[in-house]
Amino acid sequence: MKKTEWEKIEDWDLDAISKALHCRKISPKELTNLILTRIETFNPKLNAYITVLYEDAMAAASKAEEEIMQGIQRGPLHGIPIGLKDLIFTKGIRTTMGSKLYKDYLPEEDAFVVKKLKEAGAIIVGKLNTHEFAYGTTGDTSCFGAVRNPFNPNKMTGGSSSGSGAAVAAGLCFAALGTDTGGSIRIPASYCGIVGMKPTFGRVSKRGVYPLAPTLDHVGPMTKTVRDNAMVLNALAGYDSGDPYSAKKEWEDFTEKLGTGVQRGVIGIPTSYFFDHLDCEIQAKMEQVIQVYKDLGVTIRFVEIENMEKISQAHRTVLNSEAYTTHRHHLDRHPDLWEDEVKSRLQTGETVRAFEYLEAQEIKKLAFQSFNKVFEQVDVLLTPNTPIMPLDLYKREVMMNNENHHIFTVLNKFTGPSNLTGLPCISVPSGFSNDGLPIGFQLTGRAFDESRLYQFADAYEQATKSK
Repeated sequence: MKKTEWEKIEDWDLDAISKALHCRKISPKELTNLILTRIETFNPKLNAYITVLYEDAMAAASKAEEEIMQGIQRGPLHGIPIGLKDLIFTKGIRTTMGSKLYKDYLPEEDAFVVKKLKEAGAIIVGKLNTHEFAYGTTGDTSCFGAVRNPFNPNKMTGGSSSGSGAAVAAGLCFAALGTDTGGSIRIPASYCGIVGMKPTFGRVSKRGVYPLAPTLDHVGPMTKTVRDNAMVLNALAGYDSGDPYSAKKEWEDFTEKLGTGVQRGVIGIPTSYFFDHLDCEIQAKMEQVIQVYKDLGVTIRFVEIENMEKISQAHRTVLNSEAYTTHRHHLDRHPDLWEDEVKSRLQTGETVRAFEYLEAQEIKKLAFQSFNKVFEQVDVLLTPNTPIMPLDLYKREVMMNNENHHIFTVLNKFTGPSNLTGLPCISVPSGFSNDGLPIGFQLTGRAFDESRLYQFADAYEQATKSK
């Protein structure tokens, strides 16, 4: 491919790049060099990457190029530059968790998801910045500094998969992996204008991913488009006997329902909780999204999800308790090597009593019942991702309903409950605010029904593509 044809190739989606690679219109080495050059140019402004793998990436690109020239096709990710949240272990490559405690840590083995990506022929170009130990919703607290929003560098990206969101949005990779314990894929996906999937708990192995709260943690893809996202999940999904939480499910093609339409589908709109105290611009976008689905032939049904306040509080209790348990030894041994905000949040978990944790686990069962009852009436649920637009970097208090609230609990209010239930959710871009910041919405589905979520997300994306 002539240079003039691919100078803006970073704006292409993964699907288009994959086809160009396999038709030999561009080579993996050309593509990887382009992405590495973009990282070198733009990462100093955004701080999305902690570690860039110049030599390793070019070596992997050379291997992919040889294989493609020999007619070896590993699949649609073959030769595609992808970034990893720096919570995901990479053998012999620095994995920091965004913390001074691990700033020089070299894992002895790749995470299961990294092995899956390499089997698919993907090229790992670097490790992406994260809120320290993934325990934050803003993305601006890391020992390597704040990640800045590509649409306004003075605004937060959302967290904790902050580097992943910024890198995909800025064209510094064609996909990234994030982790999600209370919204850490969906919040930055929404704030950076990209697609983020939190798969069903157990769908994607967590082995080799540093834990925060083991019964709430998920790993998932972040991409420019819905189809791209489904393609990456195709490579990630699968049973892992080394992960005690991994689910034995047959492999399926998550792209299969794309483009099939959603006529006669039913979307549920919760009548309370998820639409309380919304920013007016987010509210307006939600009304537009609902109208798009109506125009597509979808039935909109208003539903009541019982016990939402209890479910939300149970998520916070489990998160606080498990996060403290995960990091207690670090807090005791290295009290001075923490970002103050994260250390303070972790220490609140010390006060969670055993009966409170057990009660929260009982509410988790109640949450399954509440959501499953609703899914007897609808195909998917439609809600906002966050109640507020991105705030300025380092801002921690937000006024809602005439009261000051800490941003951590505000930002994961709509996303956290699905971490407790483990149900799959996808964040989909829905346009921009008046000052040019992205807004997204969230679709939630039945357990292991990611294909249907992709179907509904793709229908919206295609209907609004030219707008």
